Amino acid sequence: MAAPRKNQFWKLRSKHGRDTLFTTPDLLWEAACEYFEWCDKKPWNKNEAVKSGDKSGTIIKIPTQRPYSLSGLCLYLGCNQAYFYQFEERCGEDFSYIITRIKEIIETQQFEGAVVGAFNANIIARKLGLADKKELGGSMEIYNKFDSMSENEIDEYLKSNGIDPDNFASESQE
Repeated sequence: MAAPRKNQFWKLRSKHGRDTLFTTPDLLWEAACEYFEWCDKKPWNKNEAVKSGDKSGTIIKIPTQRPYSLSGLCLYLGCNQAYFYQFEERCGEDFSYIITRIKEIIETQQFEGAVVGAFNANIIARKLGLADKKELGGSMEIYNKFDSMSENEIDEYLKSNGIDPDNFASESQE
């Protein structure tokens, strides 16, 4: 059943929007540290085949380090990245310091993991904005100075450079 016309139920609401996930910067920091610990305790398992020996060809699971990420943190906290960025913009200086520190820890862990070979360096470089970017723009026009010359002018040009215009076409095709 639809609400009655000209209702004013909206005035009865005591608040609008979502509750803030963290009331203090310390709570946010504790939640981030909990996420970092979870990442360290729950490594990814990489499937790899044994290359030699009696068990050659057998697939084994090799634990590999799980990279910290802002998207992973947001999933862990139960929010999306847009909420996190809006929270960062609206929060006070205390929250701003903690959020910056969290981002720096994530970036450092990803970068150092890529340096030692734990993570794919190409993916991490792109994620951190470290990849070489070459932007090419504009247009290219090929100018042939002979396009604007008459046949007589072309013949004179060739003669001035020691080329016989009558034999030029046959010489250039050989």
